[in-house]
Amino acid sequence: MKFHIITLGCKVNTYESEVIKENLLKENYVYEESQDNAEIIIINTCSVTNMADNKSKKMVRHAKRLGKIVVVCGCSSENNQKEYESMDIDILIGNKDKSKIYELIENYLRTLNSYEKFYQDEEYDFEDMQVDKFNSHTRAFVKIQDGCNNFCSYCIIPYVRKNLRSKDFDKAVSEIKTLVKNGHKEVVLTGIHTGSYNSNNKNLKDLIQEISKIEGLERIRISSIEITELNADMLEEIKNNSKVVNHLHIPLQAGSNEILKRMNRKYDLEYFLNKLAFIRSIKPDISITTDVIVGHPYETKELFLKTIETCKNFKFSKIHVFPYSKRDGTPSSKMPNQVDESEKKLRSKILNELSKDLEKEYYLNHIGKNLKVLVEECRENESVGFTSNYLKVKVNKVLKPNDIYEIKIVNYENGLLIGELI
Repeated sequence: MKFHIITLGCKVNTYESEVIKENLLKENYVYEESQDNAEIIIINTCSVTNMADNKSKKMVRHAKRLGKIVVVCGCSSENNQKEYESMDIDILIGNKDKSKIYELIENYLRTLNSYEKFYQDEEYDFEDMQVDKFNSHTRAFVKIQDGCNNFCSYCIIPYVRKNLRSKDFDKAVSEIKTLVKNGHKEVVLTGIHTGSYNSNNKNLKDLIQEISKIEGLERIRISSIEITELNADMLEEIKNNSKVVNHLHIPLQAGSNEILKRMNRKYDLEYFLNKLAFIRSIKPDISITTDVIVGHPYETKELFLKTIETCKNFKFSKIHVFPYSKRDGTPSSKMPNQVDESEKKLRSKILNELSKDLEKEYYLNHIGKNLKVLVEECRENESVGFTSNYLKVKVNKVLKPNDIYEIKIVNYENGLLIGELI
């Protein structure tokens, strides 16, 4: 049978969808690029914002109108069980049992009975999954961790992804060895709270040290890590391990101590800045990107301007901007002084413009330098890839995808660097 997968949200969902796809392909199902031509549509939903929830539900309604067999899983279904139960979905689950979707489909095809299953919090353990190869990406994502216990006041994710849990250390190493054997030169370690990885008394630094021994693995990237988890041991590893890329994504979320406190973040601006200064002292050219939420309750115009000032001072190379989204059941949703939607939209636009300026400035600093580029895609007469510090580079020459080339950077154009093969 032909199937199609729609993935919304984070890199963890991307990994889990790849697992679902690989499992079905192994059982002689056929992947269809167009959902119109598929017989089964699998929707891996997201609930990080109201917009993500609404988009997830829209995708489900569209699939139902097409008359397909519809499978729904993920954070939005976990967070809105009653609403999804009323949508006449053929197979409906939350964030658990994604690795069993093949079996659930087979059972549905035999019985034509709809299936629905959600679990209690205490039933959530780490669900073993493995991907042998990412056919849709040059970089291979590996989910090593799930769940979160930070309980930031604005965030629904700890409620839908549940408790902290980690992939078995030996299984994580084995999976990465398989991915490298199958041609991947870069691995992205991902999770909901990746820096909390802990398995068999081994932490994230231990895992990075172990996989660094894998011959053929050139780059190790951490999808995101909290500033509080960059302790002395972790920073020593980042400094000395040549396979760890020259890029860290560290969420800031707000540029004022007042809002950070209301968000229940675990640091203040002084702590964050001091840690950034130390990171840059050991890796001078490192790219540090971040997430910032604008329009959180109590964020006045003056506090927003403080965020602008902070982001300029911290010299991020890119800012992922999110307008605050009121999530029912979170402490922030009950706070007074909610910010008007039009004001959030305006603040997002201003901060996005700053992000573009900071990103361009960081890109321009690399003109004239020789950088190693992992080629990701080739078009007619050109190749595009990324450097270790996640700069996008175009070369006017057809190169081999998934190979690393030394490139001389000669120009900046339309948001990417132009390079020449050395």
